[in-house]
Amino acid sequence: MKGSHFLKIITLHVLDDSLKVSYAPDAQTPPQRQFIIAYNADQTIGENLENLRVKLVGLDVDAAIVDNALSYPFSDTVVGINHQRIDIGLAITNMLNIPVVSQQTVAQHGLAQALADKRDYLAWHLDYYGQYQGKRNYGQEAMLTVGNGFFGLRGAYPEAHANADNYPGMYTAGLYDQLTTNLNGRAVINEDLVKLPNAQALTFGVDHQNPFQIKASDIQDIYRSLNLHNGTLTTTMLVQLPTGHMLRLTSTKLANFKDWHRFAIRYQITPLNFAGSLQVYSMIDGNVRNANVDRYQAFDQRHLRITGMSQQTDSVFLEAQTRTSQVKLVLGSHLTGPGKALTAPDDQSPQAQKQARQMRSVQVVPQQTYTFEKNVVLFTDRETTTPLLATATQELAHASFADTLTSSQAYWQRRWADADIQITGDVTAQKLTRVNLYHLFTATQAIASGKIDASVNARGLDGEAYRGHVFWDEMFDLPVYALHDPQLARQLLMYRYRRLPAAKANAKAAGFAGAMYPWQSGQVGDEQSQVTHLNPLTNTWDPDYSSLQRHVSLAIAYNVIMYVRLTGDQDFMDHYGLEMLEEIAQFWLSKAHRDQSGRYTIDHVMGPDEFHENYPNADTQGLANNAYTNLMVAWLFGQLDQVLDATKPATKRDVADKTHFTAATRTQLTDVQHHLKLDINDDGIIGQFEGYFKLPALDFEKYHKKYGDISRMDRILKSEGKTPDAYQVAKQADTLMPFYNLDKAQVLQLLDQLGYHLSADQLAKNLQFYLDRTTHGSTLSRIVYAALTAMAGHLDQSWRLYSQALFSDYYDIQGGTTAEGIHLGVMGAVTLMATRTYAGVDSLAPQITVDPHLPQAWQALHFGQTIRGIRYTFTIDHHQIQVTADHAATLQILHKPVALKAHQPVKINY
Repeated sequence: MKGSHFLKIITLHVLDDSLKVSYAPDAQTPPQRQFIIAYNADQTIGENLENLRVKLVGLDVDAAIVDNALSYPFSDTVVGINHQRIDIGLAITNMLNIPVVSQQTVAQHGLAQALADKRDYLAWHLDYYGQYQGKRNYGQEAMLTVGNGFFGLRGAYPEAHANADNYPGMYTAGLYDQLTTNLNGRAVINEDLVKLPNAQALTFGVDHQNPFQIKASDIQDIYRSLNLHNGTLTTTMLVQLPTGHMLRLTSTKLANFKDWHRFAIRYQITPLNFAGSLQVYSMIDGNVRNANVDRYQAFDQRHLRITGMSQQTDSVFLEAQTRTSQVKLVLGSHLTGPGKALTAPDDQSPQAQKQARQMRSVQVVPQQTYTFEKNVVLFTDRETTTPLLATATQELAHASFADTLTSSQAYWQRRWADADIQITGDVTAQKLTRVNLYHLFTATQAIASGKIDASVNARGLDGEAYRGHVFWDEMFDLPVYALHDPQLARQLLMYRYRRLPAAKANAKAAGFAGAMYPWQSGQVGDEQSQVTHLNPLTNTWDPDYSSLQRHVSLAIAYNVIMYVRLTGDQDFMDHYGLEMLEEIAQFWLSKAHRDQSGRYTIDHVMGPDEFHENYPNADTQGLANNAYTNLMVAWLFGQLDQVLDATKPATKRDVADKTHFTAATRTQLTDVQHHLKLDINDDGIIGQFEGYFKLPALDFEKYHKKYGDISRMDRILKSEGKTPDAYQVAKQADTLMPFYNLDKAQVLQLLDQLGYHLSADQLAKNLQFYLDRTTHGSTLSRIVYAALTAMAGHLDQSWRLYSQALFSDYYDIQGGTTAEGIHLGVMGAVTLMATRTYAGVDSLAPQITVDPHLPQAWQALHFGQTIRGIRYTFTIDHHQIQVTADHAATLQILHKPVALKAHQPVKINY
């Protein structure tokens, strides 16, 4: 870090109609340049601030100082602009990736300390300032979710109820329910991750007036801050009621990681200008429905039946049962604080009959803070065998905010000590990398207990998109879990193992052998993909063939193999993994059939692309010889052969007794492995599927001009009466995905084994071919192509794609999808790419390799990983690799073997 007197500083003075900027090449010299940016009344504040970026082009800026910031307890860089307030520090940090401090903070602590403190704060906090409406606020609630893997609690205001701007959802891992809706004479069945009663509901009233509700006109300021250090979400709200009463409300919400049935809220109220009577209202509200996703609104989404309510001293309980799956649950809430408990007013309305309510009243004086605690417990009969109400009562008696805070702090201290990735030189990437890790573990951690039958779903526990189902996205997350929490990774795989009988039944029903896992999995492992899809551009229901993405079984096999490779857990392979691999392999064997050329074809499938479902004018569904599918099948068959060679004979016999896997089966696998069919043209381009090159190209420039955002080209084409099946257009990476899953050498070897010989330099040609045809309609597409472009040596292009993926949920680049839940697959892929691609530590390779390609924006990376029981610690910058292992080991560093002695650092310059 530069000394403070060498820093290049801009100083900002905010006026009502303009921004005055001074630039000094170091902190101890007078300004070298000064300029004024006038505000454009037709632009937003953010758009006006973008003009600052233009003015600073060519100037190297390390930090900014605001010399007339307002005084607030939650941020030192809030300013007033044209009768609005903005945290200009947050805005400029996001825009320029530099820390911003106020002149008051500099005067108090000195420039060096002020900037060091702000850098540290920015790297560990996800903050939002101001009121937001609609999907934007929904998205911020998703990003601010608090959870522990048993439940997720969206980051909504405690005072909010579900409406167009707020959505206080709560979900528990693996709790699904199916309902049937009659639409236009068609019975449509949907299975959803169930939204639970709103147990975080908490608000206040003055002098026994109506309880406060979130209303823009009553709120002066709102600041929300998720502290990644300890997992606490703090919301500070300044309120002025129509009656003139002014208050400051501070709520702190967090989940318990030790006793994972609990969460807690500390609710602090400070009357600013009045004395009198203050009431606090707490509630468990059973008037809930799954309403987070607009396109699901036509369906029946009320999954709960309230079965009972009861009250004890300072505590209330609400009991419910899912309507179809018949899962019982109980929520208990305990409210404590100053004053006395009162009986909630009698309310005979239908809504009140589903609300368990509590109330406290206290006499207050101005400028004194009154602190209340709400502790909540949740139990279901899926993970709890004892009587639910009695268990909840006992648990609630021991719950406290202090205990939950201690638990959360202890958990995150351990987690960050193991899993943190420290990025030097990039404040924003550092923060968002930690945000990704935070979400990866808050969505899953309790599953490691082995008591919860669930896996990581595509949107975590903070939204209802994809109905909370489990997809192939887990393939992008599992390596992170395996490197940092093998027990958690194992339990996520056990979710799939427990559904092996269902996968075998799916295959049998479709006329195949082995195990055919569903594209969308939920409660029992049957196929939960819909057969129709609502196109929002036409408001029509189109056929949905996404269940033909049989490659989900390949992702599960990949997860099994990589988990064992990373952890060395042979027990899992012997007792569960090998059985899964043999059943999945036999499914693919039964789908492959030899054609007249002597090669094997796999047909009636969809690749990861998802835009292509059929051949144009075809009478059958699906495609033949999807390159991704066939290459990964060939890889699986080869890997299974190696696993069998390394397995004890007795274990092989025991597993074969279950799977009916024989020596003849193994011989047949080898034959198919070497003779699967691909469509490769004379230029060495691998066709996405057989017949791909017969499709016409699409005029992307024309569609860009007409529609702007063409990421969902499938919907655009269908709205024009066309079909994406008829064009060379892709939603996301498909053909080249094996290069992402494996590496260039392994894929080229697979091609050689199949009799297709591509040179190493033809990857770049294939890469450009498919980049020209891909719309990135999935956020996963950008991160896959970021890894592929880095592999091809195009680091600038890689960085652009990586940055878009890194920011995808933070900026909600898909225009509202984050509102429906964050994208955990992308978060896992982005996290792994930092260490696997940019640091170059490929822990997924058969032998660990180290070959860095650090982005210019990063000065250094520091992280640790546990691979096959050995803890490695890496520090990598642009010139040196430093690695330490806690046991002797040998790594391939820069293509040469390097022997490590236990606890002795090795430094290699490059």
